[in-house]
Amino acid sequence: MKKFTYLVGLCFAFIGTLAAQTPQSSINFTPRARVIIDNDFSGDPDGLYQLAHHLLSPSVEIRAIIGSHLRVNDGFDNSKVQAENAAAKAKALVNIITPNATFPVFAGSNTALVNDTTPIKNAATAFIIQEALRTDTKTPLYVVCGAGLTEIASALLTAPQIAEKLTLIWIGGPEYPDLAVPPPNYSTVEYNLNIDIAAARVVFNRSQVPIWQVPRNAYRQCLMPFSQLLLQVKNKGKAGDFLFAQLEGLLGKFQKYGLKPAETYVLGDSPLVLLTALQAQFESDPSSSDYVLKQSPLINQHGMYEHNHRGRLIRVYTRLDTYLMFSDLLAKLELASR
Repeated sequence: MKKFTYLVGLCFAFIGTLAAQTPQSSINFTPRARVIIDNDFSGDPDGLYQLAHHLLSPSVEIRAIIGSHLRVNDGFDNSKVQAENAAAKAKALVNIITPNATFPVFAGSNTALVNDTTPIKNAATAFIIQEALRTDTKTPLYVVCGAGLTEIASALLTAPQIAEKLTLIWIGGPEYPDLAVPPPNYSTVEYNLNIDIAAARVVFNRSQVPIWQVPRNAYRQCLMPFSQLLLQVKNKGKAGDFLFAQLEGLLGKFQKYGLKPAETYVLGDSPLVLLTALQAQFESDPSSSDYVLKQSPLINQHGMYEHNHRGRLIRVYTRLDTYLMFSDLLAKLELASR
């Protein structure tokens, strides 16, 4: 009898262990931050991976999504309606992951600023200002930009007082010479900065907005192997299939035109999720990644850094916790597909 009781006890203990290992949990995650997402979703597919990850992250409240433009005649989208195309791609993904979402999806400007003093006013810019000036919440606001800075620059020019109401996280800018060397065959003006140099000049030279910058040497760390995409993104529900198809289609074009695809792809916009949704429980901050505090440089008309001895201190990230970032993305895709 004792032996039988012991075996039954073992069985229940084993069942209890299995239950603890299932994704079911009594913990309800609620937003610890507000985010406005601004990205060129009709361009490099890395922005769609970032958007999916944010949509699957309950610790952030998405307040709005802005589809932004690329450079004129960009190879990813050479149309004149890049912002509308970006917004359409974002809406398609939102409808897959959060079909009942109530936040707006805007098409931003299709053109860059004409100079660093004249804003482009549209519904996206107005929403940034409106959200930043809210007085009914103390939840921190992040404007996260994975491409150019047209809309946030226009908002800062229109209502400079919002600078103290939000934090800007930007994927962009070249290496700082004292921190890293550029990659082989690099472009002199970094890709995202080159989308709208005037907007970058507004943000860095003319505003006091807090900046967390992820420059090229940092975002190039975000390498996802194709083997992992095959195993842990493809066939992981509609969202996984959507994301995999975007990247597979792009690599297929590379192959068609004689470019040899690499076994890895830089999902360089994903730090926007790492630095917002994946902050530590206590002393909230992205504590597993490294940054330095630097004086904000001046950005000249050619898109290059110049020393600014009066520049405010900004965060410049040097090392990103890509394991945390990508393991969380893949786990969330798996859970969402069940």
